[in-house]
Amino acid sequence: MRILFIGDIVGKPGRETVAHILPELKEELAPDFVIANGENAAGGIGITKETAQAVLQSGVDVLTMGNHVWAKQDVYPYLDEEPRILRPANYPTGPGRGFAVYSTVSGESVGVVNLCGRVFMDHLENPFRAADDILETLRRQTAVIIVDFHAEATSEKTALAWHLDGRTSAVIGTHTHVQTADERVLPGGTAYITDVGMTGPVDSVIGVKKELMISRFITQMPTKFEVAEGETILSAVVIDIDSASGKAVGIERLQRYSGNRPTE
Repeated sequence: MRILFIGDIVGKPGRETVAHILPELKEELAPDFVIANGENAAGGIGITKETAQAVLQSGVDVLTMGNHVWAKQDVYPYLDEEPRILRPANYPTGPGRGFAVYSTVSGESVGVVNLCGRVFMDHLENPFRAADDILETLRRQTAVIIVDFHAEATSEKTALAWHLDGRTSAVIGTHTHVQTADERVLPGGTAYITDVGMTGPVDSVIGVKKELMISRFITQMPTKFEVAEGETILSAVVIDIDSASGKAVGIERLQRYSGNRPTE
């Protein structure tokens, strides 16, 4: 089984990049299932029903979220209605679901789990214990399980990957919007990367207009975030998994630019 996981989609530029590049990636890589983090898909913070539907119609099979999941209140009913959107499972309450099992194009099953970290972030339920409880349920339904761990601290992400090694197919880090170069398959068969990166404007500060972020750091005054414009990048990883055992056999990071920059 091949899973394509797309990094945090930022605003309209990110959505348009997915719509433009994903069909090409599907033809090139032939993934069985596509996951994307969409917690910044609406104006750079949160998601709405309309923006979620636009990304799903672009060919994404499941959208995961993060600490901005509650930013747009009008999406709350949709989180209950649409099973293809997951919010972090370790929020103590709220609409929606934090994990589910889906079918791939070939009819195989894949479990997807969304969790949020706690270091430098909100005081949520323990993601390590939440993962343990969720896996008791999911491992009875499927061998292939992908975890989106939306967290700030590298240490927390790495620790969760080791904690889940051999029990999940992959632990994919999101949230920091900067792709890391530490992709690997752990000894137990769990693919890992600290952060898959961002899908959005290149000449920005993690997707936001750079002049606004520079001003904020200089003045320490509150600044309304505005999504940057211009050339964009799609950041992702491709994970190859033995569907019988659920163990990953490879993980590769990739980036695709909307302009004429070289790809890797």
